[in-house]
Amino acid sequence: MQILRTIYDYFNYFTEIPERLIEPIGFLPDFLKEALVDSINLVPFLFVVFLIIELIEQYFAKKKHLFVFFMKKVGPLFGSLFASIPQCGFSVIASTLYVRRILSRGTLLSVYLATSDEAIPVLISDPTKIYLILPIIIIKIFLAVIAGYLVDILIPYKAKEPEIETHIHEHSNQNGEEGCCHHKLSDAAKTKELWLHPIKHTVHIFIFILIVSIILGLIIDKVGTEENLAKVFLMNSPLQPILASIIGLIPNCAISVMLTVLFLKHTISFGSLIAGLSSAGGLGLLVLFNRNNDKKDTTIIITILIAMSSVAGLIFQYNFLNINNLFSIFNINL
Repeated sequence: MQILRTIYDYFNYFTEIPERLIEPIGFLPDFLKEALVDSINLVPFLFVVFLIIELIEQYFAKKKHLFVFFMKKVGPLFGSLFASIPQCGFSVIASTLYVRRILSRGTLLSVYLATSDEAIPVLISDPTKIYLILPIIIIKIFLAVIAGYLVDILIPYKAKEPEIETHIHEHSNQNGEEGCCHHKLSDAAKTKELWLHPIKHTVHIFIFILIVSIILGLIIDKVGTEENLAKVFLMNSPLQPILASIIGLIPNCAISVMLTVLFLKHTISFGSLIAGLSSAGGLGLLVLFNRNNDKKDTTIIITILIAMSSVAGLIFQYNFLNINNLFSIFNINL
């Protein structure tokens, strides 16, 4: 217990340093000081998480043939489980394989719906919200599996039998293994790259969180309170989850960060967070838009993605059939 107490004391000491340095700066408005302090305190957490994610991406890049094998056997189930690992590389892999018609339409949707990226690190960096990580992952996996199999049964787009080694070898030679943000995982084995990319990613996400926090702080400063801000963002309106699911389609890893920050600031509901994170296929959506020659097929996939995400968001926003109470078995209140 003494060790835990010491760690806790050091943690509090270091998290108070930014506030001690920034608070005396008289010319900065209070909302800007708060945004700076909150964002700076996230940096060490973000770096550690992104370093772990970098190692995960390297490992699974070498096991890509297993990913394709499992997709062929039981697509939506394994697609959702793989995609729930906190990284955004699998949505890119799934989209690349889908446009070659190696994966089914349901499998691709299951990967998009279950994809976990920057939302998890941001929640980890806020000790008061860590308990939400498990429900979010479980909800997204469940939604992904159900949606994936329903789509394959009701509106299938038949996939070809994959030539696993040919496709993987060919793709690796031409483009190299790509992690999130298109960095080459073949370079990441070098010590310099192993550390450099998590640092870059941490800086990028820090800047984005800071910008969002400053904008929200400025708006709150004008409208008065977080409650008033929530009204501006249609809190408790059935339109909010639908709007969040549309915003989630923007093919950028930072969108999930923005949605999570909005949730942490009590600006969007938990249901809207689920809706936005479910539709956030990240860079995989960009690959689909650019490389899928069947535009009608792309339209169908995006429509289903928005519909499933919106419905899921509305269910949790309004606690349909008391579904939120299911997590009470984990002592979690949504």
